[in-house]
Amino acid sequence: MTELAAVRAALKTQAVETPSWAYGNSGTRFKVFAQAGVPRTPQEKLDDAARVHAFTGVAPTVALHIPWDRVEDYAALARYAEDRGVRLGAINSNTFQDDDYRLGSICHPDAAVRRKAVDHLLECVDIMDATGSRDLKLWFADGTNYPGQDDVRARQDRLAEGLAEVYERLGDDQRMLLEYKFFEPAFYTTDVPDWGTAYAHCLKLGEKAQVVVDTGHHAPGTNIEFIVATLLREGKLGGFDFNSRFYADDDLMVGAADPFQLFRIMYEVVRGGGFTPEVAFMLDQCHNIEAKIPAIIRSVMNVQEATAKALLVDRAALAGAQASGDVLGANAVLMDAYDTDVRPLLREVREEMGLDPDPLAAYARSGWAERIVAERVGGEQAGWGA
Repeated sequence: MTELAAVRAALKTQAVETPSWAYGNSGTRFKVFAQAGVPRTPQEKLDDAARVHAFTGVAPTVALHIPWDRVEDYAALARYAEDRGVRLGAINSNTFQDDDYRLGSICHPDAAVRRKAVDHLLECVDIMDATGSRDLKLWFADGTNYPGQDDVRARQDRLAEGLAEVYERLGDDQRMLLEYKFFEPAFYTTDVPDWGTAYAHCLKLGEKAQVVVDTGHHAPGTNIEFIVATLLREGKLGGFDFNSRFYADDDLMVGAADPFQLFRIMYEVVRGGGFTPEVAFMLDQCHNIEAKIPAIIRSVMNVQEATAKALLVDRAALAGAQASGDVLGANAVLMDAYDTDVRPLLREVREEMGLDPDPLAAYARSGWAERIVAERVGGEQAGWGA
């Protein structure tokens, strides 16, 4: 197989999971701008996700968020997804929108609140059993706002205790993905603020606990690709929440603010052996002013473009330049790949997959946007927190 043929083959295996909540209304902390045709039910979210997969060919799974996507019968919801050509993916917990969690959830000083939070996480594992989902994704808003507000070390003990109970409940083929975020909504200490804290807890828990990297959850200037390389080296990178940030956790479309950073991240994924199903590529974005479905299609395409460029890096030439201390030569090898226009390659790959070479144009011609505006009248639109 030629090098270019290998790149084509790899691109056809890529899978990007889309988030159910990205199809609903979302916004900033100040305003949610409603859009016509937004889903009203989890089933309608899956209908939209199926359109994204139909036009991109690489978005076969949909992440759920509980309780935002709560239904009476999760096995039936899984069948509904499969009937539309997609599957249910990661189950995301929610321990940040209840009044009881004002001082934290599984790190709360009150044992009763901690019990409530852990019970919710255990419920999410029950849902995984019903849906056939592999991954339980955990993000905690837990932290403190003021020095002395709570015992920082004790909160870590509570976190470890809660995680251990949930870990023991996981099935043999299930995983726990622990996310981190360096601030917000806690502004003095955050209980899982960085990859090191997440890694330390996952290491103690065992092989089924992995770290998930949200590309928007870092301080300005953080070298995310170094974190990715390190976690891959340690066998602890479970997946990504792809988005982009400019100031803080903006949840912008992946690659929108810094496509070069996305390329650098994807190069470390490829170089470190992370371009496998064991590393989940998920979107986690807030489409508050742009149309939902086209934005998600564009996001998937951005991931594809960064991946294609990463796969095109001449690794032999790069290794040679690095070994000889050729600083500029090594950098030039990376830049040659990044500067390559991979859009013609991706159009050819899509045609080989039986897809339209231009997913966005194909969606626009499909009439789906007009159809959902006409049909989804009445009821309560899904949105952030609903």
